[in-house]
Amino acid sequence: MNGSLSLSSLLSMAVALLAGAAVPFQGGSNAALGRMLGHPLWATLTSLLVSIVVVLPLLFVMRVPAPTVGAAVQGPAWLWLGGVAGVAYLTAALVLTPKLGAASFIVSVMAGQMLASLVIDHFGLMGLAPKPIALGRLVGVGLILVGAGIVQAHSVAAPPPIAGSVPVEQR
Repeated sequence: MNGSLSLSSLLSMAVALLAGAAVPFQGGSNAALGRMLGHPLWATLTSLLVSIVVVLPLLFVMRVPAPTVGAAVQGPAWLWLGGVAGVAYLTAALVLTPKLGAASFIVSVMAGQMLASLVIDHFGLMGLAPKPIALGRLVGVGLILVGAGIVQAHSVAAPPPIAGSVPVEQR
């Protein structure tokens, strides 16, 4: 095992864990928003607009200099995939979370992220330093895939309410 578990990396992992904990709430809230707005794509757009409203004051408060758009335009085309991936993820989350449940959706997302991440790391794509696929990394991703299957296999939907009954949250 040649990985590093320094205090800095543990802190970074903790922050990532907290950020990851917010993701299921995003899928659930956007799914409900999509139902309220009448279509999933309206929820996707609204979510992105809310992101802009949150980020703009942060840019101002943190006194972030103006972007060098010219440099970005001259860069590789894949620089712009983040926006496309964001729309794809948001829309998939708000459509699939109600169908699969938060846990099954997120574990499936994690499995997809890990598979893609192995390829990105192995080939050093997207400007990252190459990190060859090793047996330990393959086993770890394999365990995630097995876990995704177990989570989905044991995701049983609650039975529909009986006509005339009062939902638990209203008692």
